[in-house]
Amino acid sequence: MLRTPLVFLAGLTVVTSLQAALFEDDEARKAILDLRQRVETLRNEADQRQKTAAAEGAGYGKGLLDLQQQIELLRAEIATLRGTNEQLARDLANLQTRQKDQAQTMTERLARLEPIKVSVDGQDFMVDPVEKRDYESALTVFRKGDFLAAQNLFVGFLARYPASGYAVPALFWLGNAQYATRDYKEAVINFKALIARNPEHMRAPEAVLSVANCQLELKDAKGARKTLTDLIKAYPQSEAAVAAKERLATLK
Repeated sequence: MLRTPLVFLAGLTVVTSLQAALFEDDEARKAILDLRQRVETLRNEADQRQKTAAAEGAGYGKGLLDLQQQIELLRAEIATLRGTNEQLARDLANLQTRQKDQAQTMTERLARLEPIKVSVDGQDFMVDPVEKRDYESALTVFRKGDFLAAQNLFVGFLARYPASGYAVPALFWLGNAQYATRDYKEAVINFKALIARNPEHMRAPEAVLSVANCQLELKDAKGARKTLTDLIKAYPQSEAAVAAKERLATLK
């Protein structure tokens, strides 16, 4: 009777131990499964993060490439702009040089056109530069002894500048050029034109004496005497008057 309860107790203990072992095994399995699931979850999360990082890295790399390309484009544009700026600077310098040259040329042209003050035979007057040039050119030819050419130049000068301050001197040298070529009648006309134009001019007494000389060359002694007498009366203090007196003395 006593063995049966002992056996029963022993069996119960075994069953209980087995149940405890089974319970512990299920918990272990459950724990393992939970652990596996957590590992899988972590692995998936790690994979996702890796993919995301890779994608972001690829995007970042593309961004860097795009940025590099933009930088290269900007460098090219800067180089182009620098070249353009240098060209514009050269163009501006050339333009300024041309403007300076043009201004200088214009100033010189205006200077050639602007009236200037001259003094001839004790009289001051204003003339154009071209007018001065033409008169001096004619006088230079006269002084070289080319009297025929000088006549043409002085005639042309008087036609172009009839009101010129050079008119009286031009008439004087024209008359002398004509006298030198023995064109006495024309010489008398121009000498008398000088006297009529400005009888107070310093060349007037010489012009009167020249008229008398032309008259003598034309065999007009009577006219020459009258001209010489008039000269002495009109310009008694002149050197021409002294010459006129000497000439009258030879005519008597």
